[in-house]
Amino acid sequence: MSDARLSVLKTYKLYVGGKFPRSESGRVYEVTDSKGKWLANAPLSSRKDARDAVVAARKAFGGWSGATAYNRGQVLYRVAEMLEGRRDQFTREVADAEGLSKSKAAAVVDATIDRWVWYAGWTDKIAQVVGGGNPVAGPFFNLSSPEPTGVVAVLAPQESSFLGLVSVLAPVIATGNTAVVVASEKAPLPALSLAEVLATSDVPGGVVNVLSGRTEEIATPLAAHQDVNAIDLAGADEVLAKELEIAAADNLKRVLRPQPVDYAETPGIDRMTAFLETKTVWHPTGSLGASGSSY
Repeated sequence: MSDARLSVLKTYKLYVGGKFPRSESGRVYEVTDSKGKWLANAPLSSRKDARDAVVAARKAFGGWSGATAYNRGQVLYRVAEMLEGRRDQFTREVADAEGLSKSKAAAVVDATIDRWVWYAGWTDKIAQVVGGGNPVAGPFFNLSSPEPTGVVAVLAPQESSFLGLVSVLAPVIATGNTAVVVASEKAPLPALSLAEVLATSDVPGGVVNVLSGRTEEIATPLAAHQDVNAIDLAGADEVLAKELEIAAADNLKRVLRPQPVDYAETPGIDRMTAFLETKTVWHPTGSLGASGSSY
């Protein structure tokens, strides 16, 4: 009897509404490493999959946006804990996806985990930075506070399959939005594996939905979708970005245009504030005594 055995090949699936469906179309496409070696078959998402993901994201928005900022920080930190436990797996996947040595891929994974922790720490602090009391001439309190925009479509960077992905996804959900993520077309496997981490952490189903396939095919219906409130075009080329921006204008989506980004650098708060609305509240004050002083 031979001691040789066949390894168990992994079946990658989409992540929509906290579940792992195959593409509605039943299609897949071959994913190869940087040298052209076959790695896996990834689901080839359809327009229907994109619409289903938006429905799931909208359903999850109320609960996620209504959670306390402190609680969202705890949830994001739990994701970092889970990633730390699967560090070796992601190191292999990033190395294959981006053609990196094991040591360089490990450094990318470490930076990605640290990026989750960084955004986890911002969840209950961003309101103090971009909100606050406004000085007004009159007997009023005038307070501004940030609120999430809603459902955000995120086109993950094409080249940075893991660190870039987390760098555009984490700020969206840290501020209370829900996300429909289109993974890197040529290197979707780290994103699909990240979905498994999200499913087994404390992130509620539907807060993050991950689709793989042809970026243009998935992004086009998302940009035109009337229930998508914003779109991050990080993974779109110049031609596609222009087309999507035109489609997004139909319901006045917020659009974050693609721009050169060094994902290894510590990010600012731009990606968080890009998908926040500002709510301003006026409240009358009462006068105390003849002097006209107020509280």
